[in-house]
Amino acid sequence: MAEPYGESPLSARAGTLARHSAPDAVRIAEIPFTAQVDLRVDPKGLAGGRIGTAIGAMLPNLPGSVVRTGDLLVLWLGPDEWLLLGREGTAESMQDTLSTALGDEHGAVVDVSANRTIIEVSGPSAREVLNKGCALDLHPRSFGPDRCAQTLLARAGVILMCRDVRPPSYWLIVRASFARYVTDWLIDAAAEYVG
Repeated sequence: MAEPYGESPLSARAGTLARHSAPDAVRIAEIPFTAQVDLRVDPKGLAGGRIGTAIGAMLPNLPGSVVRTGDLLVLWLGPDEWLLLGREGTAESMQDTLSTALGDEHGAVVDVSANRTIIEVSGPSAREVLNKGCALDLHPRSFGPDRCAQTLLARAGVILMCRDVRPPSYWLIVRASFARYVTDWLIDAAAEYVG
């Protein structure tokens, strides 16, 4: 059965990912079709407060922070920019909610769901795999749950988010055009742990 949004960037790699994953060491999988909406707004303006009320949590205001509210994740990308992640098929309702709360104030609400996919890297060796190509300190003291960063992984721009530390679980939010490259790099980096 065809997906309602077409084919995910890594659908052709699903079998390869399954063969090169070991749940007791490291697992690499795509989380396709996640709703992704980019928000630009002055967080100190009236619209910032209305948006917080509309989504059920204030917009995170610390660099690299993530707020969870209901089925939404709100990632801080900059002083006036956030990425909201939701369940598949919710991008339009997210846009409507944000646009209504924004009202006539200066800002932007853009559905970027088709621009990126999410690659999940999890398992006891996930941090070691990512450390092979990422300059960030991924130790839980520095980069624990609900932390995110725009960074490079193997020279590809990604948004990296820590989902959990026990066992380690990370999401790589990567442009669709780089998804296969990043996946192939991850498979190679994880080879020593998968056996």
